[in-house]
Amino acid sequence: MKKFLFFCTILTAFITFQSNIILKKVPRILVFSKTKGFRHNSIEAGKTALVKMGKEKNFVVDTTENAALFTSDLLKKYAAVVFLNTTGDVLDNQQQTAFENYIKNGGGYVGVHAATDTEYDWPWYGKLAGAYFISHPVVQEARFIVKDKKHPSTKFLTDSVWMHKDELYNFKDINPDINVLLTIDEKSYDGGKNGTFHPFSWYHDYDGGRAFYTSMGHMKETWTDEMFLKHLYGGITYAIGQKK
Repeated sequence: MKKFLFFCTILTAFITFQSNIILKKVPRILVFSKTKGFRHNSIEAGKTALVKMGKEKNFVVDTTENAALFTSDLLKKYAAVVFLNTTGDVLDNQQQTAFENYIKNGGGYVGVHAATDTEYDWPWYGKLAGAYFISHPVVQEARFIVKDKKHPSTKFLTDSVWMHKDELYNFKDINPDINVLLTIDEKSYDGGKNGTFHPFSWYHDYDGGRAFYTSMGHMKETWTDEMFLKHLYGGITYAIGQKK
């Protein structure tokens, strides 16, 4: 009987130990949606969709609009930080330094839509995001050309063209080092300003970390679009990567 109880004790300890290992391996992401300019009414829908995605895909999602969380100690527990439709100057100098160090230590960044309408006076951030927003026409459908079908955010696409309705950003200061995933055909809609080269989604390794950006995500309806959610999930998995 004593041997049996001893065996049960050892077995319980082993299961607990293994469970702790599994829990530690579940990545955690921070969804940051502070705005100091225009505020998208799709932010709450985006938070809800990302929390749901995390539960389904086995990662933990924390949401905040509190920039005080951008400290070295707090950021290091996150595998990636999602800038969800942020606008304007959302971080002070100390918070910017903490986020730069987070990326330099192997952290991941995901920018969604208005993330490029953020921190115009912080050039490091502009290069991380990959571009800055300058303007947009009315919401309309357009042809998106798939340039890379091997990336996690696009490999589910079977066609070379993706028809999608969104607020179609025009960009300035496009980082030449980005790897373009989707471009937009300006002949397919009215109001394009970037010409024959109009990237709309991209990724790149940057300053020790990984960055993914998609300009999709303006409307509430987008956050129930399975195609978009697959695209975004692929970008998140890239950004999570293997943190140093």
